[in-house]
Amino acid sequence: MCPFCDKKIDKNTSTCKNKKGDILNTELSRTLTIAEAKEQYDENCKNILSNKVILAWILRRTVKEFAVYSIDRIMECIEKPTVSKVCVNPGLTNHQKITGINTEDAVNEEGVIYYDLRFFAIVPKTQEKIRLIINVEAQKSFYPGYHIETRGIFYAARMLSAQLGTEFAIPNYQNLKKVYSIWICMNAPNYIGNAISEYKIAKEDIISGIPDNVEAYDKLSVIMICLNQKKEDQTNDSFLKMMNLLLNSHISAKEKKKILQTDYHIPMTIRLGEELNFMCNLSDLLEEEVLNRKETEIVLKMIAQGLSDETIMECVTISKERLMQIKNSQNLNTK
Repeated sequence: MCPFCDKKIDKNTSTCKNKKGDILNTELSRTLTIAEAKEQYDENCKNILSNKVILAWILRRTVKEFAVYSIDRIMECIEKPTVSKVCVNPGLTNHQKITGINTEDAVNEEGVIYYDLRFFAIVPKTQEKIRLIINVEAQKSFYPGYHIETRGIFYAARMLSAQLGTEFAIPNYQNLKKVYSIWICMNAPNYIGNAISEYKIAKEDIISGIPDNVEAYDKLSVIMICLNQKKEDQTNDSFLKMMNLLLNSHISAKEKKKILQTDYHIPMTIRLGEELNFMCNLSDLLEEEVLNRKETEIVLKMIAQGLSDETIMECVTISKERLMQIKNSQNLNTK
């Protein structure tokens, strides 16, 4: 039986004789192609963000411990970031000891969820260096069905609990490292525009008297960076402008590299340059795929309504060769 239309499958050709099944099969293939391109695009965004110079910009603007340091100095403090290899759920997070931190956090029956980026950053504040655990996540939707702030707290909490057995042992809780979960939200709604917020633990006295020992409880921060390219001209913040430029899929790689170098003094390494090229190419591919799908859907509907080839070509503004290509791809009768 065909999984698309419940018709019998031809034993000789192993295909469904129903054209609807053929169309759906082709559409499924295209959907998978687009899904693969989207997956590569998402992975490419993570790779771009994992460049130390980009991470340094993020840390200087959002992490108070780095606010007074130069980009070059912060880059020296970042240990090698790991991309999409550490999962959030407990169980496996602390398998790798300190150096070469992984991005996996898993436990039986809870599945495996991966952090986008995770790394250590050492703050050169005192003789006893402070070591932070940083998680950076790229999010295309501001509200993907849940509150990102809540997910950020969950991720940060996992990074805290995963330190048991690696960063500290009971009862030496004072060795617990502070964690940051930083969320970059692309396509933020217009009413938010370009904005940055921090969610953190704070002391509030019900009855005063307890000394305020900030270092004892300042262990978790969730940062939300909201980007809106349509509202970019309404912000004067150089960091937000740089991030909008970096992740803008409608600006050519060549122009993007030029602006990053001249306006933001970001050196264009071979790796970063290649990743920017790849991002633009994938963006073009995705846009072309979507346009082709829409065009194909319109043509198929017009064919189903019995319209002539001439009418279809005139209304959709396509060539006869393109029309024949669509028909052939759907195994339609081409007269």
